[in-house]
Amino acid sequence: MKISIERGTLLKAVAQAQSVVERRNTIPILANVLIEAEGDTASFRATDLDIEVVDKAAAVVERAGATTVSAVLLHEIVRKLPDGAQVKLTDDGASNRLMVEAGRSNFSLATLPREDFPVMANAEYDANFSAEAPTLRRLFDKSKFAISTEETRYYLNGVYMHVADGEDGKALRCVATDGHRLARIDAHLPSGADDMPGVIVPRKTVGELRKLLDDDEAHIAVSVSETKVRFATPNITLTSKVIDGTFPDYTRVIPVGNTRKLEVDASEFAKAVDRVATVSSERSRAVKMALDEDRLVLSVNAPDSGNAEEELAVAYGDDRLEIGFNAKYLLEIASQVDRENAVFMFNSSGDPTLMREGTDTSAVYVVMPMRV
Repeated sequence: MKISIERGTLLKAVAQAQSVVERRNTIPILANVLIEAEGDTASFRATDLDIEVVDKAAAVVERAGATTVSAVLLHEIVRKLPDGAQVKLTDDGASNRLMVEAGRSNFSLATLPREDFPVMANAEYDANFSAEAPTLRRLFDKSKFAISTEETRYYLNGVYMHVADGEDGKALRCVATDGHRLARIDAHLPSGADDMPGVIVPRKTVGELRKLLDDDEAHIAVSVSETKVRFATPNITLTSKVIDGTFPDYTRVIPVGNTRKLEVDASEFAKAVDRVATVSSERSRAVKMALDEDRLVLSVNAPDSGNAEEELAVAYGDDRLEIGFNAKYLLEIASQVDRENAVFMFNSSGDPTLMREGTDTSAVYVVMPMRV
């Protein structure tokens, strides 16, 4: 194999590959990226046996072929090469070495045979549809903060993507929860997605997927089966196993009888919460919200370090209420709001609180209160 490829193009391809490979693995080949060159394209494939990413890049292919080399090492080398450099990759099958040349820099890297590289089996997908990148980006970005990190509740370690009944008919919905907070985001159901089985997309896959969704013009081909999910652009294909488990009935924890309504400027609220939480060294310290007519007082009491209080002008016309929340959870939920106002719906100081973005009902958040 002998190819020549522009440094920026190569860096983008190996960056995606090296983030998928497992750093601590017992199978050496899983640390490698499989480079395959044919025609005028080089493809870079990496896997951790749960996720597989294939990135195709334009290259000048002098001699077709394939080899595998350490993804992290190749990424580090390419990252340090000067901008605009032409990088030559030459595989010498006899010596099991890959030569990397750019300008006056030369590297010789150990390779492993491509035959040893595990390729994820192709699955039959139950549903295939196309979605715009901004739509998928919103669904996953706004829900991923609520993914659980508790390994024992593995079925909560991802985003539940499924078809649901939304406000305006059928919707493509993403839900995540860790038992303390919940995010439920809806988007218009793309054609072809009606028969999609509900799947739990793992946390790592959600992180890798984010890199495919930066281009606002891109259309993402989505394929879903009971065991796998695939997201593809013309150049990058990300295939992942889904979490084998049943997502709990989240509708039971979304309150419907909350009548006390608070409307507040979302960015001012987030900044105020951040300021009062400063006196506490623990990020989980409770922030107390004291609500009275058109007035909100945020306070934190940390006996070991001090107290803080801040008052905000808000729209609130119900009975006086005092309720406490984990500062970190409040900040994360407030930071999801794209619109000017955040609307909180309360019942009592011991019940879950609902939050949405202004009049938009396609994004709903739930947060459990804390005792203060």
